[in-house]
Amino acid sequence: MELSMSGSSLRTFGRCVTFLARVASELVLQAHPAKLEMHTLNSSRSAYASISLARDFFDQYHLDAAASAPSSTPLQCSVLLKSLLAVLRTPHAALDRLAVSLPEPDAPKLQITLHCLNGVRKTYWIVCSAEPEVQSLSLDRGRFPSRLAIRPRELARLLSNFQSSLQELTIIATDPASGLPDASGDVGGKAVELRSYNDPTKDDCDTRLHTQLWIDPAEEFVEFVHAGDPVDVTFGVKELKAFLTFCEGCEVDILLFFEKTGEPVLLVPRFGLDDGAASDFEATLVLATMTVSQLSDSDDAQQPATSAQNAGEPGAAAPTLVPENVSNHTKIWSELSGSTPKSIEANRENHAQKKRNASTNMLNDMSMLPNVTNAPSKPPVADNANNIMQPLQMDHMEERPG
Repeated sequence: MELSMSGSSLRTFGRCVTFLARVASELVLQAHPAKLEMHTLNSSRSAYASISLARDFFDQYHLDAAASAPSSTPLQCSVLLKSLLAVLRTPHAALDRLAVSLPEPDAPKLQITLHCLNGVRKTYWIVCSAEPEVQSLSLDRGRFPSRLAIRPRELARLLSNFQSSLQELTIIATDPASGLPDASGDVGGKAVELRSYNDPTKDDCDTRLHTQLWIDPAEEFVEFVHAGDPVDVTFGVKELKAFLTFCEGCEVDILLFFEKTGEPVLLVPRFGLDDGAASDFEATLVLATMTVSQLSDSDDAQQPATSAQNAGEPGAAAPTLVPENVSNHTKIWSELSGSTPKSIEANRENHAQKKRNASTNMLNDMSMLPNVTNAPSKPPVADNANNIMQPLQMDHMEERPG
């Protein structure tokens, strides 16, 4: 296999490698007669990324006779992404072209040559894995009933309202035709909600801030399709930000497909009306989601509206204030422990009292059991064991022989 690239293709290739390196640590290259595919899967199998570069993407793309046959096994190798990033550390503005060579299918090293504009030529050899684990995940877009399209800059602006240390994000989609009646006018009409997910098993400073963002799809999204009952999906933020940076550099929109809790979400670039028909590269990011729905926290989600409705009642607590945002239609509300309004503290006290009552009842029931002696008292905890990230199912994967 021999290929070379220059100009805008070289810059796009650099963005592809940077994006894949933020998803996982190992890269699998598969050379087909008509395209070059790059796959990566993280160790927890919660994120899978794939980029396909068409033959026209390269200045030169050559495979030997055996690998060029349509029915032949793709030429493949596996390398560490950090090694490939080290090779691409040279500024692209100083490069004339980049050449990649794999002399034999079972070659122990991948050769990369950088031809600089000043005449200097740098040659690197990256060690290939002995037995690469090559897997591809193919999801049909038609299986997803809901989708949204957003510009990368708009998504970055929305994510800037959340803590930078946030690890998981929940998206709640509601049918815009449902109306979402709300007397306060703060949440009504906002068909999409972004909510920070904090692990209930952790007790640190990062879990004390809970942020919810209500969005008007007509204002923030390029496209939004959802019908039926509300659904929610919770997935990793790190991979989402990596894909956001990649799409922003390529100047394309982000198209996100989702179905329901526990099912994977699919992210692809949105090239325009032709949807990539004229593009020489394709990108795919598949993320696993939490197995437990977050819709049970609807009381917290409607807290601003409830406080506003009860503001006029005698003895009612002070209403929750909704900070002003750059958008007149997008509302954000944050809850910070220790500095929350009294209405929220009252709800929390009621919730804590219910937990204490439930704990007392449980202990009383245990005291009546004949075989229980000196049983330690443990407060009831939520079923967090099931509230885990659902790994990407292997039955959706097609393993290709090496």
